[in-house]
Amino acid sequence: QVQLVESGGGLVQAGGSLRLSCAASGRTFRYYAMAWFRQAPDKERENIATISAYGTTTTYADSVKGRFTISRDNAKNTVYLQMNSLKPEDTAVYYCAARDLSRPDFGSWGQGTQVTVSS
Repeated sequence: QVQLVESGGGLVQAGGSLRLSCAASGRTFRYYAMAWFRQAPDKERENIATISAYGTTTTYADSVKGRFTISRDNAKNTVYLQMNSLKPEDTAVYYCAARDLSRPDFGSWGQGTQVTVSS
């Protein structure tokens, strides 16, 4: 497994932007698919973006499509989430997660970073 540490959360006004980063430990980062999840109060955790091991394939939840962009830099063992046109309903704790390509589930999780969007 890899250890993941998110950063970049904070308070932003509606319409603003933030970029989240997730730094991974270990030398096998390129063997993991990565994803960003979020969980708002009293809501289920939502997978909002995923990226394949070499960054060639990305997927997005409808709720963020066209506004958020997931990317990765395997040389830096880091995955990013660029969030534009933020809305109050984007307020949540954001988590990055890693999935070993030999396994079906995301088995490594970061501690989360709070994103708050004010109206």
